[in-house]
Amino acid sequence: MGPHPAVAAIRLAVRRVLHDILNETGRTPAYSATAGRARGESRTAHDSGTGEAGRPTVPAPGTPHERPPSPLVLVACSGGADSMALASALAFEAPKLGIRAGGITVDHGLQPGSDLRAEEVALRLRELGLDPVDSVAVTVGREGGPEAAARDARYAALDAAAARHGAAAILLGHTRDDQAETVLLGLARGSGIRSLSGMAAVSGADGRYRRPFLQLDRQTARKACMVQSLPVWDDPHNADPAYTRSRLRHEGLPALEKALGKGVVEALARTAQLSRDDADALDAWASQAETAVRDATGLLECAKLYALPPAVRRRVLRRAAIEAGAPAGSLFARHIEEVDRLITGWRGQGAINLPGKVVAQRQGGRLVIRQG
Repeated sequence: MGPHPAVAAIRLAVRRVLHDILNETGRTPAYSATAGRARGESRTAHDSGTGEAGRPTVPAPGTPHERPPSPLVLVACSGGADSMALASALAFEAPKLGIRAGGITVDHGLQPGSDLRAEEVALRLRELGLDPVDSVAVTVGREGGPEAAARDARYAALDAAAARHGAAAILLGHTRDDQAETVLLGLARGSGIRSLSGMAAVSGADGRYRRPFLQLDRQTARKACMVQSLPVWDDPHNADPAYTRSRLRHEGLPALEKALGKGVVEALARTAQLSRDDADALDAWASQAETAVRDATGLLECAKLYALPPAVRRRVLRRAAIEAGAPAGSLFARHIEEVDRLITGWRGQGAINLPGKVVAQRQGGRLVIRQG
């Protein structure tokens, strides 16, 4: 009898991502001999890489047959059900594909005993067979609020771990429920279609971060942990109404489901994918249009900007502001709208101050965006 449906679902999701990583690194799956025998496969001495008397034939270093080093994939694990389910699936699937699997847990230092809990999580990861396993303590700042500051510190630690170990990818345990929450938070900010696109399945520098569970619900991950007797830790912050996402999870989404019926989470996740496709297409259009609206000196021409569709024009303006030094995370829709009025509602108004001490002003039919 095969594994429980929840376990099968998480393993399949991870297997697909691992195959993607292998393809991107130019490797083919190196199925273990044990896995091959379990599937009833038979191999000759020639195609199994063995010589006389069953001795393995090892190609000389530097020969065309020498395989490159196995890629390393890390799992970011908090000890919660989502990330523990992800860690267990990675530990099961990676060896069968010839992939090294490790883990990292981040201690944010925001709760008493968090250091001991991080060590417990690290121990569980090692018991699953993951290696290397890191437990990293970070200092959480205050910029952007507690949730954003913790996220920034966490991703900085994950980036450092990937660089330290030479990891090809880091798996994150975000589920379809997390995606739905992210879409609603983006809608509340009113930041446009990109905010509605939620989390990407692949993101970060060189596609470092992978989210295998975006099509799976939170309950599937929890069920997979239960049937495998995996201990999980429920972060009390996830139930603390002081945090926006917590209120949305325990009050907002249930209210929406009560008013609109079941299926809200799935619909929001679909909205994220459709929005991402649209946003990617508009970004590509803006990238192509940006060259055409600049003069020989590289300045933006207001008349040509005016002729662009608003969604494309505002993307060009945002890109120009970021290139001038405005921090992307501090550049909001209201900033771009003010700059856009220099194009569409010109009445001789003065310069617009943007984050990062960047100034946008109209001069002689040109839009100048630079550090003030």
